[in-house]
Amino acid sequence: MTDNVALSKAKENMTKSIEVLNRELANIRAGKANASILNNIKVFYYGTEVPLNQVASINIPEARVLLISPYDKTALDDIEHAINASDLGLNPANDGDVIRLVIPQLTGERRQEIAKQVGKEAEETRIAVRNVRRDAMDDIKKQQKNGDITEDGLHDLEDQIQKATDNAVSEINKLAEAKEKEITEG
Repeated sequence: MTDNVALSKAKENMTKSIEVLNRELANIRAGKANASILNNIKVFYYGTEVPLNQVASINIPEARVLLISPYDKTALDDIEHAINASDLGLNPANDGDVIRLVIPQLTGERRQEIAKQVGKEAEETRIAVRNVRRDAMDDIKKQQKNGDITEDGLHDLEDQIQKATDNAVSEINKLAEAKEKEITEG
């Protein structure tokens, strides 16, 4: 079995593309409380921007409620300001000790919009994986042209790259289907 730098690099880049999709899908709100929607929130705390999860604990006491408990109560207003300034579209309820974020129930129309967004993210990732495949194929063809690999080695590598691509696309489809199911069944 031939192992090649182009093949290894392609597999690694495909894996990275899937990891990016996973992060993007985690940030998409599905009508349920999910602490990962707060991953991109930065709080201005003692003169620097700090990720929210470093200044507060985030709990889910109910299916559609996020409870944010700051480690330092003086950061409460800064956390509330950061959430308001974000593009989450959620209104934080500050009771002086903790902040509650109530995730609104999704309408059927909004569910369809979000499902389309999931499909778009998945398609962008599939395109990225196919681009990685194309680059890897070009790479091994250059290697064959330079005499670094044989004709048989080229075909073997092409098959392996295609198999890696098929596996990556299958994984992308599974992730997208699971997220769409989560959204539609909300």
